[in-house]
Amino acid sequence: MSQIVVASNRGPVSFTRGEDGGPTARRGGGGLVSGLAGVAAGTDVLWVCAALGDTDREAARAAPDGRLDRAGHDTGDAAVRMLDIPAATFQRAYNSVANSTLWFVHHLLYETPVAPHFDARFRRDWQSYEAYNAAFADAVAQSSGEGAKAVVQDYHLSLAPRMLRERRPDLRIAHFSHTPWAPPEYFRMLPDDIAAAVLGGILGADHAGFLTRRWADAFLACCAELLPGARVDGGTVTYAGRTTRIGVHGLGVDGESLRARAAQQDVAERRESLRAEVGDRKLIVRVDRTELSKNIVRGLAAYRELLTTHPEWHGRVVHLAFAYPSRTDLAEYRAYTEAVHETARAISEEFATPAWDPLIVRVDDDYPRSLAAYSLADVLLVNPIRDGMNLVAKEGPVLSADGCALVLSREAGAAAELADDALMVNPFDVSQTAAALHHALLMPSGERAERCSRLAAAATALPPARWFAEQLDALD
Repeated sequence: MSQIVVASNRGPVSFTRGEDGGPTARRGGGGLVSGLAGVAAGTDVLWVCAALGDTDREAARAAPDGRLDRAGHDTGDAAVRMLDIPAATFQRAYNSVANSTLWFVHHLLYETPVAPHFDARFRRDWQSYEAYNAAFADAVAQSSGEGAKAVVQDYHLSLAPRMLRERRPDLRIAHFSHTPWAPPEYFRMLPDDIAAAVLGGILGADHAGFLTRRWADAFLACCAELLPGARVDGGTVTYAGRTTRIGVHGLGVDGESLRARAAQQDVAERRESLRAEVGDRKLIVRVDRTELSKNIVRGLAAYRELLTTHPEWHGRVVHLAFAYPSRTDLAEYRAYTEAVHETARAISEEFATPAWDPLIVRVDDDYPRSLAAYSLADVLLVNPIRDGMNLVAKEGPVLSADGCALVLSREAGAAAELADDALMVNPFDVSQTAAALHHALLMPSGERAERCSRLAAAATALPPARWFAEQLDALD
């Protein structure tokens, strides 16, 4: 039987405290989980992930060899090995390097006059990042059968393919980047040796996958310009005696599963509640984590400008903004969340009347409510500064009841597939975004429905099962 080993920071299960005081498993979701489930039949699957909290660590310590399935937990379609990485090592690797450095570089988020600082403290944090990646490489090497396929995920584990190659040269290794990739002129902000380690780490894989051609080309350009000894030839990179193929796999959504989930009772109840709250007014919807790259503040500013420049919409439109908490342990994210709330309060104070609240903000994470909002939206606003893909832009049109207009940032990876039928905007141009919202609200229902139908078709062109299968096929 063939074996697939998935290595990612987050696994298909996590743990909460149960009524008996012990860890209780909770199944996860997302494209990777869905994709793996679609190809798991008849395959020996092992998922190696990190324990993300105290309850996860407790469960991992109690499981034989860290294998949660052997401890009687429901881990779904895969056996799961959860790594109990020391909390201090995890914090420095995950927060200081992965989320506060590599994420910032790939999303072009730094205020460069004041950050970053690659000093002695960063070098200490980088050592933890190396140790974190080595722990994954060791676990995958120890757990993989001869000739297994190892699929390593994302920027948390950019060093792991090279480390794994050194430990197990018999394995077929893929790496997939779920983020954008920075162009050379920004990526070179990293110290030279760190930049080379990240690029060389990924090139330990036989196949390196990206969500769009744009991000793949940026990676190739970084290898050509910044990695001494690398040779780029079309869609391959030869480095340190090995050749890595570069592929593009644009993750889509599983339309059938998404519609089935949206048809459940909890979604119907939330849809009814939202409709009662909004009434018969036009509805602009956004669904995001309160993440620096999602550009929520400028989106709210664009809505404010719409209400200022087009007072005819007063009382006739409501903006429903879901801004779910993200990375609250980082100071930059806490400050950004407060900026979102301040902007929202200013809009309500300026425009609200006893009969009309122009803006409804929800911060408690409620997936059924998000699905309900998609179905009701007249306009879906997706305006990230930069995004690897952005599945909100794909989920919304799939679930739209009457056809929604999509206002989409040209910097979202999804723009590569959806630009023809979306209203495209420069995410930094608040006035242009406000004008696009006005255009979207005025769009004739027939045109809106036709565009939405084509958007939904594009969104479901590469569902998670096929997306994951493509990456496995690339290793054959």
